[in-house]
Amino acid sequence: MTRIKRGYIARRRRTKIRLFASSFRGARSRLTRTITQQKIRALVSAHQDRGRQKRDFRRLWITRINAVIRANKVYYSYSKLMYHLYKRQLLLNRKILAQIAILNRNCLYMISNEILK
Repeated sequence: MTRIKRGYIARRRRTKIRLFASSFRGARSRLTRTITQQKIRALVSAHQDRGRQKRDFRRLWITRINAVIRANKVYYSYSKLMYHLYKRQLLLNRKILAQIAILNRNCLYMISNEILK
């Protein structure tokens, strides 16, 4: 009986997985089973961290806005500023407000004075 040579599909799949894990340390970049397990873990962590990143940036923006507001006594708290913003229907999101607070504080003071009127 003649020898049957296997195809290239399984090898191609393994090399693709190996390229993904090439930067991992030790057996996690050398052994196929370990590589597949580590790839699953890495993708799960990446998915979780995308949600965590959104939360972290929102917290950062809120902290920046609150710090500028309290430093110059524009408002007593962040929550009151946001309440009055929504009440007056000035729809500025937290990211834009944080950028305004850092780069152009006078503009934030103008916005707050507009709310107080």
